[in-house]
Amino acid sequence: MHRALYPLLFLVLTLLVTPASPGAEEKPENAEGKTLRVLFIGNSFTARHNLSKIVKQMAEAGNPGLTMEVKTVIYGGRTPRDHWRLGSQNFVKLPTLTAAEVEATIASLEEAVAKDPKDKYASAAITRQKELLAGLESADRTPWDVVVVQSYKDDLNGENSLYAQFVPKFAELIHAQGARVILYVTTPNTQNAEALKEAPDPAPILEKAHATAALANQVKADVAPMALVALKCQTERPDLTLRFINDAHLNQTMAYLTACTLYAALFDKSPEGLPVDSVTDIRYWNDKDKTKDRDGEPITRTFSEKDRADLQRIAWEGYQEFKKLRKE
Repeated sequence: MHRALYPLLFLVLTLLVTPASPGAEEKPENAEGKTLRVLFIGNSFTARHNLSKIVKQMAEAGNPGLTMEVKTVIYGGRTPRDHWRLGSQNFVKLPTLTAAEVEATIASLEEAVAKDPKDKYASAAITRQKELLAGLESADRTPWDVVVVQSYKDDLNGENSLYAQFVPKFAELIHAQGARVILYVTTPNTQNAEALKEAPDPAPILEKAHATAALANQVKADVAPMALVALKCQTERPDLTLRFINDAHLNQTMAYLTACTLYAALFDKSPEGLPVDSVTDIRYWNDKDKTKDRDGEPITRTFSEKDRADLQRIAWEGYQEFKKLRKE
C-alpha cells in the first residue's frame, strides 16, 4: 500500500472502532421529531382526570421532539369483554378495517338492542360505529404504535379471570397491526380514601401481580401494575390517599401515580424528574361547582416537590419490581 494512503486508512479504522457517544445511546426510541400513536381502551378509570392527556404531557416532556397522539375508546364501567361485544376492536384494526366489518358490527349491536332495548351500551356503540363508518374513507389509517387495554374488577381470578380470557383476543389484533400492548391493571378495591395507619396485606396483591405477570408473558405485553404500585405507595407514604371519599374512583394522586407508571411502561425508563406537577379531575362537586372535586377540594391538585418526587420514584420502583416478577 502506498504510504500516502496510511493517514486515510487510520481515519477509517478510527471511525469504525470508536463507540457511539453516550448521548446517542440514551436517545429515546420515539423522540427527535417522531410521533407516537397510542390508543386507550377502558372505562372511567381511563377517562377520569383525562388520564391519557396527562400521559401525553409526561411523554412529550420526557422525550423532547416527540409528539404523542392519543385516542380513547371509553364505556363507563365496562371491561375488555364488554369492549369486544361493543366492537372496540374495530378501532384497533382501523389501519386495515373495511366497511363490511363495521356494518357487521352495527348489525350485531342492533340485534342486541332489539333483544334488550335497555342495553344502553349497545345503543351508544351503534352511534360510535356509525360515526366510524361514515368517516372511514377519510380516516387516518396510520397504524397504532401502542394500545393500552384497561382492566376493571375482571382481573381478580388469575388465569380464570375474564381479563385473562379477553386480553389475548385484543393482543392478537394489536400485534397483527404491528403495535405494542400495554396492560393497564387497575386496583379499585385497594385504593384508600383515608390515610392509613399500616400497610394493607400484601398477599392478595402479590397473587394478582403474579397472575398478571403470567398473562403479560403470554401475550407479550408491558404492564402498568397499579395494584403493586399502589401497595408500594401505601407502604412508603401511608399519609397519601388514592381515591375520593365521596366517589369510588381514583383521586388526583392515584391518577398521577398511574400516569407515571404508564410512562414507565411506554418507555421503560423512569418518570423521575418530569416537570408535570398537577392533575385536574373532570367530575366536580354536586355536578355544579367546577372549581371543586367530588370531595369538595380544589379540582386541580398541584403536588409539592416532595410528593411529586416520591410518586415518580414509587411508580418507577413498583414497575421495576413487577418486571422482576415476570422472570420468576
